[in-house]
Amino acid sequence: MTLTKVALVCSGFAAALAGCAGQAPVEPVSSPGEVRADVRDAAGRLIATAIATEGADGVRVRLETSALAPGGYGAHIHSVGRCDPPGFESAGPHWNPAQRQHGSQNPQGQHLGDLPNLIVGANGEGSFEFAIPGATLAGRRGMLDGDGAAIVVHAAADDYRTDPSGNSGARIACGVLG
Repeated sequence: MTLTKVALVCSGFAAALAGCAGQAPVEPVSSPGEVRADVRDAAGRLIATAIATEGADGVRVRLETSALAPGGYGAHIHSVGRCDPPGFESAGPHWNPAQRQHGSQNPQGQHLGDLPNLIVGANGEGSFEFAIPGATLAGRRGMLDGDGAAIVVHAAADDYRTDPSGNSGARIACGVLG
């Protein structure tokens, strides 16, 4: 192919892409399958890792830490994939596409982003693995919608019933899933 033909092909491709710029985004046909997050505190220290994996029955979330003081910590999927310290408010509210109340013990609950408490032992280690039935990673109502998602660790244990966040306290760490 001559240099002129290459230039014509490239300019045609660029014009086609520019023509698509004003159109609505197209949802992916398939899910990304698995996403990860490094969960960091306000100082940027890595305190946990998270993996979300989509399967036939929903999304399975695994959270592991070896860097927290012993105790219980609320953990939630939040609706925005941003983690601006120090308070991580940029992560938005819990992921809640069905507009339900908070908590597995709330008769009006629960958010899809409600996860179990992260229980940390005397050695500073803790983990959980939790399935979110019927959830997806991609798609219009998926966890990774247009503005992404984040996993947030809170200062106190979740009571599993108080809306909107289970009285789990301040957001102490955050990681963007992706």
